Amino acid sequence: MNTPSDRSRPNPITRSQAEEWATWFAAIGDPTRVLILHLLSTEQRPMAVGEITARLDVGQSTISHHLAKLAEVRFVLVDRVATSSLWRVNDICLRCFPTAAEIVMGQVNSKFIDALEKTNG
Repeated sequence: MNTPSDRSRPNPITRSQAEEWATWFAAIGDPTRVLILHLLSTEQRPMAVGEITARLDVGQSTISHHLAKLAEVRFVLVDRVATSSLWRVNDICLRCFPTAAEIVMGQVNSKFIDALEKTNG
């Protein structure tokens, strides 16, 4: 019979990891940001702010503000093309982003740690 003490203990997360991950959770703590991420993920292509605005029926300045917040934590990336800005999902971050439960339970995927090191490198 397995008891909690029989299970191998995961490596503890560091304070800096906890602080960074907390900013990620805060970034997706807004419904408009979740909608933006969902739209960009399902469209699977870069989109201009005006197109995102039209699809989400939210003001352009609001969309720009939320895109900036998502960009701060690298969930979205911007490609500058002439005078346009095209926003896209950072596939590496979102593909490897652990759920809150995984972090709390100590079940952080090693692929996530590897991807984090690549994006911070």
